[in-house]
Amino acid sequence: MLSEINDEAASLLHAACGGKIAKEEIARSMEPAKEGFGDLASKLAFMLAPVERKNPAEIAKGIASKIPKSNFFSKVEAVGPYINLHMSDGAYAFALQKIISEGKKFGRCKKTGKKMMVEYFHANTHKGVHIGHIRNISLGESVCRLLEFSGNKVMRANYQGDIGPHVAKCLWGFINLHEGKAPEEKRGIWLGKVYSEASKRIKDKPELEAQVQDINLKLYSGDKEMTALWKKTRQWCLDDFDSFYKEFGVKFDQLYFESQAQEPGMQIARDALKSGVARMDQGAAIIDMKGENLGVAIIITKEGYPLYHTKDLGLAKIKFAKYKDLDRSIHVVGKEQEFYFKQLFRMFGLLGFETAAKISYHLIYELVMLPEGKMSSREGTMVLYEDLKEKLLAIVKEEVRKRHADWDEAKIAETAMAITLAAIKFTMVRREPNRQLIFDWDQALSTEGDSGPYLQYAFVRTNGILRKAEFKPKVAKDYSFTEQEKKLIKQLCLFPDSVAGAAGTLSPHVLCGYLLELAAELNRFYTTSRVLNADTDEEKGTRLAIIAATNSVLASSLDLLNIESPERM
Repeated sequence: MLSEINDEAASLLHAACGGKIAKEEIARSMEPAKEGFGDLASKLAFMLAPVERKNPAEIAKGIASKIPKSNFFSKVEAVGPYINLHMSDGAYAFALQKIISEGKKFGRCKKTGKKMMVEYFHANTHKGVHIGHIRNISLGESVCRLLEFSGNKVMRANYQGDIGPHVAKCLWGFINLHEGKAPEEKRGIWLGKVYSEASKRIKDKPELEAQVQDINLKLYSGDKEMTALWKKTRQWCLDDFDSFYKEFGVKFDQLYFESQAQEPGMQIARDALKSGVARMDQGAAIIDMKGENLGVAIIITKEGYPLYHTKDLGLAKIKFAKYKDLDRSIHVVGKEQEFYFKQLFRMFGLLGFETAAKISYHLIYELVMLPEGKMSSREGTMVLYEDLKEKLLAIVKEEVRKRHADWDEAKIAETAMAITLAAIKFTMVRREPNRQLIFDWDQALSTEGDSGPYLQYAFVRTNGILRKAEFKPKVAKDYSFTEQEKKLIKQLCLFPDSVAGAAGTLSPHVLCGYLLELAAELNRFYTTSRVLNADTDEEKGTRLAIIAATNSVLASSLDLLNIESPERM
């Protein structure tokens, strides 16, 4: 609820209970009332019960009888142990005017002074960007926007694997299956398919696996010819990533790579051996955490090479050397890496990275599955982003073309891309991060119902009304709001609470649920309230104000999900 309305409710209750409970505590306990029982519900009677040693229902009745009508509340009543407050028409008018006047600032928090880094995406070079990565980047970007909206300074970081066995496997395929020849465009995307092709060809063939291992050894030893090929193909991937980031509406502040973190990590591992934190075991350097139920982490193989832990330790050194004042470091990584991150965060503490150990957090998201089971880039069963996008884009373009025969191809392509990306992004953040997402092609390709395009259409519809109106939004004085108008305005008032809840739990799906309910209330409003051809000027101006406020909240909400708000569809 709006802070001003919530604050007046807390003041009235504070006075009625004789100041026995702090106003701030009363304000925090307020919650939306059940439908048909007012607008705000207070648990004050429960809080007073231990103090007054009375039945909460009896206390609630006494408190309610002491509260007079006010600017924002026309009626206060006890419903069992709850004290329910009914908002006045003046409160609804105030809410509308506030939302419209604040516009994009509505619901935005003051600066907290806190600095946070969110690491997400993490797609490797020389491999395909699949829908698992798309869930990651959709979740990560929305979390960044929610945290920024809540007053925090956010640094977006991306840590990508650009060395290792997967690179050697891709280069083997490039050399042996394609004779070192590549297409002229989207070569990074093409290399991802080469990796899958090579994985299938090499599987269960020891002699070919040995050839891949030889390429890997050459890369680690700095072989000039192989290193030159690695650098050239790596750049192809980075160029395609840059195009993808622009298309997807994401801009990273820091790009980190395994090749960059490798040597600092090796130095940390060597220092750990000297200090006794690590020890040698069968030729490998390990950190033994079995006493803490965290198993054993290998940081240098018996062949003398670093592993993921080693490079992540190097990354921590690089990162915290530059960002010394971070308040939180959030890693958006899949559920399958949960134990790995428990090990890593404990290693931070053991190796003297106290700040990293204290502020690091693993934001877990579950796998994106196909109906037939888990995907695998090695098996070539991944749904690649590029394939998904192009298939959906072709369908959406045809629909847009049918509806807008007067549009040129550029306008059709632009609108179709906005709708396509909305469908993909919303699908990826609609569910709780800790729940598996079964990727269903038919559902993903739907442009109706519980979807991003459905929400875009709600925005477009409000936009259309505002564009056609020959009068301005204006809340009429002493206007008597209908029940459906009140429901829609009340839903708008819940926007700040929804954002705070989504940001506080790093859960964009909370905002998705709010948005779908807002769109539903808007549709109900349309069935009961005419706007452009309303009966009176008072109705026209006030209802157009409701449309303007809804339009503003829809735009802000979609932006927090990194979904574009198109002018027309």
